[in-house]
Formats: sequence, C-alpha cells, structure tokens
Amino acid sequence: MSLLFEEIDSQPSPLGEISLRRRRIPALGDRDIYEVKLGEEFLMSSMFVEAEEALSTLGLAKARGDQLDVVVGGLGLGYTAVAALNDERIAELLVVDALDTVIGWHRDEKVPLGKILNADARNRYVHGSFFDLATSPQTGFDPQQPGRKFDAILLDIDHSPTEYLNPANAGFYTTDNLALMAEQLTPGGVFAMWSQNLPEESFEELLGTVFESVESHVISFYNPFMSEESTNSVYVCIKSV
Repeated sequence: MSLLFEEIDSQPSPLGEISLRRRRIPALGDRDIYEVKLGEEFLMSSMFVEAEEALSTLGLAKARGDQLDVVVGGLGLGYTAVAALNDERIAELLVVDALDTVIGWHRDEKVPLGKILNADARNRYVHGSFFDLATSPQTGFDPQQPGRKFDAILLDIDHSPTEYLNPANAGFYTTDNLALMAEQLTPGGVFAMWSQNLPEESFEELLGTVFESVESHVISFYNPFMSEESTNSVYVCIKSV
C-alpha cells in the first residue's frame, strides 16, 4: 500500500467492475479521499459532498411531523444517509442500494461513514433496485412491511434525470412511474433528487405532473481540480395532502 494510494476493494457487479479507492493529494492537505469507480468511470468522491448532504437537508426541511420514516435511494459513500440521520425527527431510515458490494463496504466499515451508519439504530440497509421497488407500491421499499408509506424519499443514483448510471433506469422518469413511487409517500410527503447538472426545465415540468409543488436548488461548491466553483442541483417536490 502506498501512502498516497490504496485500492481497498474491487468486485464484479451487474453494472461492471466496481472499486473503492483511498488516496491523498499532498496539495490538498492531510486528508484521505475516498472514491468509487465503476469500470473506468468515477461515480463518487468524498472530495465533493455538499450536494449529497443538501439532498437530505433541503428535502427533510419540507417534511412534516416529528417521527419521520425516510428512504434514501443510493448509498454511495454514505453522505446523504448520515446527513438525514442528523435530523432528530428521523424514526427510521431505509437506505436502498442495488449493489451488495457497496452495502458491504459500509457494514464492514471500509468507508469512514460506515461506522456512523452502523452505530445508529434508526438506519437499515435494503439490498434491492430502488427503481423496481419504487414502481411496485404493493410491496414497496420495506421487505419487512409491504406497502409501507414514507414521509420522504431522497434519490441519488443517476447522474441526472437524462443521464443514467444504467440505461434501464431511463424508464423511471415518466409520469406513470413517478406516480407509482408517489403512492408510497404519505400525504404531503417529499420526494427530493440530486443531479450533477443545473435544473432541467423539462424535468421540472414532468415532476409537476405528479407533485403539487416542485422547487429546484443549485448547490455551489469549490472544485480545487478546476480552481473554480462547480454546481449540482437538488429537486424538491411535495405530494398533495
């Protein structure tokens, strides 16, 4: 193992080889940077987590009630899930991921936030396809309680609503399938979604066919590799009461 680079794990997956790496960049100081790659494509990095955290804070800011049941779609490096658990109103958090390898990294605490998630009794991992579960309201997200309703669903899987981690995900972004997912929200419940791109008007219009309220937020953060600000976005939608 180099002091500057380590491949912690690499496993085959239905989408291709997925790997977890740790590295240091001396110019950026004394910090470990964790990265996930799918084949040769970078999926996520602990360098840039502001928008992943904002997905939780912005989404849950619109959620009503004191005992919230919440779904996070896409575990990643755990930043969205940990940010959600910082909300004391959370009663239970289900974190859904299609890749058992990614869940295993957290359970085995190969990533830093795994220890936080494992220590919080409100957190539960669900191995499964978010998109399959989202469009099957009779069974739903919770294998222990079919048909369960949630106060918020927070999604961070695809790169954007028009750029997909898996081409099969494209079918989710329709009025019919978004409406099936919305059936699993309580009245006034929240759906929030991360995107690497600026808000897309066509997607806002699509969300408006299902949800009573749609807001888009631009999240800015400093990118040291480009020496300038970068942006992601978060869509926040509210179901009618």
